[in-house]
Amino acid sequence: MAAEDTAAEQGSQDPAGVSVAPPERRAFDGVRPPESELIEDCVHCGFCLPTCPTYLLWDEEMDSPRGRIVLMKGGLEEGSELTPTMVGHFDNCLGCMACVTACPSGVQYDKLIEDTRQQVDRHHEREPADRLFRRLLFETFPRPGRLRALAPGLVAYRRLGLDRLVTRTGLLERFPRLRSMEQLAPQVTLKGALKPVPEVIPAVGEKRGRVGLLLGCVQRVFFRHVNVATMQVLAAEGYEVYAPPDPRCCGALMYHTGGREDETSSLAKQTIEAFEDCDHLVINAAGCGSAVKHYGHQLRDDPEWAERAERFAAKVRDVSELLAELEPRAERHPLPLKVAYHDACHLAHAQQIRAQPRKLLRGIPELELVEPAGWEICCGSAGVYNMVNPEPAAELGAAKAANLAATEADAVASGNPGCSLQITSHLEELGRSVPIFHPVELLAMSIRGERPPAGPA
Repeated sequence: MAAEDTAAEQGSQDPAGVSVAPPERRAFDGVRPPESELIEDCVHCGFCLPTCPTYLLWDEEMDSPRGRIVLMKGGLEEGSELTPTMVGHFDNCLGCMACVTACPSGVQYDKLIEDTRQQVDRHHEREPADRLFRRLLFETFPRPGRLRALAPGLVAYRRLGLDRLVTRTGLLERFPRLRSMEQLAPQVTLKGALKPVPEVIPAVGEKRGRVGLLLGCVQRVFFRHVNVATMQVLAAEGYEVYAPPDPRCCGALMYHTGGREDETSSLAKQTIEAFEDCDHLVINAAGCGSAVKHYGHQLRDDPEWAERAERFAAKVRDVSELLAELEPRAERHPLPLKVAYHDACHLAHAQQIRAQPRKLLRGIPELELVEPAGWEICCGSAGVYNMVNPEPAAELGAAKAANLAATEADAVASGNPGCSLQITSHLEELGRSVPIFHPVELLAMSIRGERPPAGPA
């Protein structure tokens, strides 16, 4: 008897060790499958279609949110099978959650696709090359120590002109995924990659409270300047900031992509333990914030952690979300810049945070905020999507870059590191060198009374 048949008959265990009754033979097992109650919320009205990137690209019903929900419903039925075609439609989804914003019925597609992707990871055997590539991504990006080890090589690669050589020779043209990784590689300095931030920064003036700051994995190595600016602004506004080196990652990258369920659950628990005593956990990367706010859903079957995770998730704030709630204390000095604001999908759609970053930016004297067309459509970054599915991601990235360039802004503001890398790459392809800042960086410059540099420091 095949191993999967034996598992189906004997039932299964979830990562928390909770026994699950054996389901009838079907595509999905009984460990946190997409919930039928959430599936039934979809009335197939089609409001999601104009905002779904893959539906806009291909005009394919099964590559729309309502089409994928039909597939999820089918996967719960007795006798169903998780076919490669079915997996392909789930893999094509960027997880941008624009459909969540557009849906008049309140369908929680975010929870549905996250649960479905864990089912795919458990029950679909990927091609060896695909499996190896995904393992490479998950063994590297959620591990800051390994990213730091790569930094000297990346610096040398740029300084020696090897990047230009690779482009001229076309060595990577036959390998789209590797080409995408090369194009997205950030401009990194050894100081930025290797120097840690202080673990604690005291509040300036009367203390408003104590907040934790999630340093992130990619964020702390390649976007240290964003973490520094976040700590400076929070301290200036009266918060003591606690930023421990652990946990190394919140688990967002794997949770949103599907995979390593035990590891993501462990990272979630480590994050809760590290910051549980803080008034809030502040996050400055949209994808991380979206995942941490879902800890209650992720750990819902764990009797020891379910309620604890729900309480913790309620204390999580994006940095713009927290700052927009406050009466500002620190003086804002003029920052004469025309800035185009890019809505990161996991901020605007998954967390429904759109007004708060704009409020903060409009509070900076002499800063002109402009809006690009197509704000609701994903830039194509979507975690590791632009590396796993580089062709559609590139189409979306080119369209996003063109819309941003059309604003003729001096700079772009983006609240997610993956978006910043994707947009930078595609603006460069247009021949445009436009600096991209996190909104909190612009706020920090205004508070310090500095002129903005040509790009991230």
